[in-house]
Amino acid sequence: MLTVRPMTAEDVPACVAILNDIIARGGSTAYEEPYTEVDFAAHYMDEAPVRMTALDGDRIVGFQAVFDYGAGLYSIGTFADRRDPVSATGRTLFAATLAACRARGGDAILARITSDNAGGLAFYSRMGLRDIDVIPGDVVRRNGTVVDRIVKRYDL
Repeated sequence: MLTVRPMTAEDVPACVAILNDIIARGGSTAYEEPYTEVDFAAHYMDEAPVRMTALDGDRIVGFQAVFDYGAGLYSIGTFADRRDPVSATGRTLFAATLAACRARGGDAILARITSDNAGGLAFYSRMGLRDIDVIPGDVVRRNGTVVDRIVKRYDL
C-alpha cells in the first residue's frame, strides 16, 4: 500500500536515483544532466515549499515537488520510479500535494511539460490539469531537437 509523506533530507539519495534514471532514459523530463545529491538538495529541499515522497512499504517509489511561481501560482514536477514502477504513484502524490498547496493558499498549480513527453502530458491531464498555453521552441535538446513546452493549469 502506498503512503505519502513530506520529503526529508534522508530521502535525497533515493530521489536522486529515481530522477537520474529518468534523465538517462530521456524523453520524459526537460532535465538532461544528472543531479548530484548536493545539487538536488539545494534545488528541491531548499527551494520547493511542498515536496512529497511516495513509499511502497519503506521504499521510495516517487516524489513530487512544487515551487512558488509567483502571483499565487505553483509549478509542479512529478517523478516516479521507472525501474520498478508502482501503480498509482503519481495519483497518490498529486492528492497529497494538492492538499498541501490548498493549505498554503494560492490560485493554481501549473505543469510545464515538454511536448515530447507524452506520458507527462497524459498524466497531468488525468489529474485534471487543462492546457492553457504553448511556449514554442522553449527547450533545445542536447541533440539539437527543439521542442515546445505545454503549460497546464489546475485551479486551487
